[in-house]
Amino acid sequence: MISIKIANIFEDIAYMLEIKGDNPFRIRAYRKAARNIRTLAEDLEKFADEGRLDQIPGIGSGTKEKIYEILDTGRLQFYEKLKNEIPPSLVKLLSIPGVGPKLAKRFYEELDIRDIEHLEKMAKEHRLAGLPGIKEKTEQNIIKGIEMVKRGLERMTLGVALSTANEIVNKLSKLSEVKRISTAGSLRRRKETIGDIDILTTSSNSKKVMDTFISLPLVERVLVCGDTKSSIITYDGIHVDLRVVEPESYGSALAYFTGSKAHNIRIREIAMKNSLKINEYGVFDEKTGMKIAGENEEEIYQIIDLPFIVPELREDRGEIEAAKQNRLPGLVKLSQIKGDLHIHTIWSDGGNSIEEMLKAAQEIGYKYLAICDHSQTLKVAGGLSEDKLSEQIEKIKELNSKYKDFDILAGSEVDIKADGSLDYPDELLEKLDIVVAAIHTRLKMPRHEMTRRIIKAIQNPYVNILAHPTGRLLGVRDAYEIDLDEILKVAKRNNVALEINAFPERLDLNDINCKRAKDYGVLISINTDSHITNQLNYMTLGVSVARRGWLEPENIINTKHIEEILSFFKG
Repeated sequence: MISIKIANIFEDIAYMLEIKGDNPFRIRAYRKAARNIRTLAEDLEKFADEGRLDQIPGIGSGTKEKIYEILDTGRLQFYEKLKNEIPPSLVKLLSIPGVGPKLAKRFYEELDIRDIEHLEKMAKEHRLAGLPGIKEKTEQNIIKGIEMVKRGLERMTLGVALSTANEIVNKLSKLSEVKRISTAGSLRRRKETIGDIDILTTSSNSKKVMDTFISLPLVERVLVCGDTKSSIITYDGIHVDLRVVEPESYGSALAYFTGSKAHNIRIREIAMKNSLKINEYGVFDEKTGMKIAGENEEEIYQIIDLPFIVPELREDRGEIEAAKQNRLPGLVKLSQIKGDLHIHTIWSDGGNSIEEMLKAAQEIGYKYLAICDHSQTLKVAGGLSEDKLSEQIEKIKELNSKYKDFDILAGSEVDIKADGSLDYPDELLEKLDIVVAAIHTRLKMPRHEMTRRIIKAIQNPYVNILAHPTGRLLGVRDAYEIDLDEILKVAKRNNVALEINAFPERLDLNDINCKRAKDYGVLISINTDSHITNQLNYMTLGVSVARRGWLEPENIINTKHIEEILSFFKG
């Protein structure tokens, strides 16, 4: 939890310096440090105790001193000083789409607006339009942005929920009294955002389990503590419920607390037709009241003549019908992913060298990796000039000659310009092994213009993958308006794969659109968009989206061998 605390402090500092109009390089340094600390696989304190803070990309001498100050004192003097100048509540205004540092500063200085609630009130009362440059449409966009932020605050991303849940489950599973334990609810179904976390367990000593649960270091507040159910709030404001159930009811409870409401209703309807009753305690014969199943989850489906339906599909989106007809998909697994086709390095805005990213990919067990640093127009992300990209291509050729049984693809995340043209000329794109096209600017174009822009880009013979195709950021920015069906048709004709960007704030394409892509026969590439080595582990989030989208290994391009991938691209 100290890693999250320090990352949040550095993120706040970046925002406060932004409002003050400080040096952009200094701001970027704090933001980079925050991002890299937040995604550490090990606890930050361990790095500090072992004198390894320098190994974290983005941590310089200044940020290192500040980390030690927070660890030693629990406070950071520089941060406290900034808070006296810039109210922390004002910082939250920057989370609203369209409200940048300059505008937030104007709201503060000219209208004394200090928090989101005050800004919303002023916008709804049309009291912002008096400021130069603020029109009625701007007020409407701000109100819409505030609604989006509020939705984001109510729910957490899948990545955040998984990290918290795994920490709790790992701690509790070490108790000898815990026999079986699992997450449940929307988290187990791997929805892209989660309201709260549900955990189920069986135990020979429920009091010991509950006492341990409410005493975990991440607990800020205990809401309820009982023999069979306890609820806590973490320091990140996450609500977690833990239930201890009887061993003979564990399977039925897991099914009951995992399935969506719609899925569970369908299951109960089938049971009723067979004179059975299903609830969280088990499966019962309606006539005799005798309990006939419940210890294992598989029994719940077996007893109503259905094959087991994996948690990710339990949404009542056709899985019941597919199960009845024995047509359930053989969903892709994390172990079937052979490589990552979209990652960044220190050549643009990444935190690790090419060699460091390669080593991390090999440790995972990958067979290939595509280096796709940003293109030249995206200067804020250190985009590569044409000469710099040519230099990187030669560097990758040299590395390929040194690595056996591992392929390094020379690629680029190439910006799609407003007119649909690409950020590099074709003669340079032709030299790349892989071209990942992406939109980063002009996100509010009308639907037909944005669709035309993307279609023109993916018709370029050198484009292989369309990255984060709808541009959404969970809780921050809605998807831009596009005709996805038209894009999928063109992608199919041009052998272009669409990406599931596994970065926790993106998860784009989403599950529903993945299923649409499958129906069109368009291949999907699950990529992490990693900027540091630890982020390669985001692949599990992308696979979760694919599974919810009914995708099988044959629908995923990076389950294939490198020869098949290159052949597809050339096709």
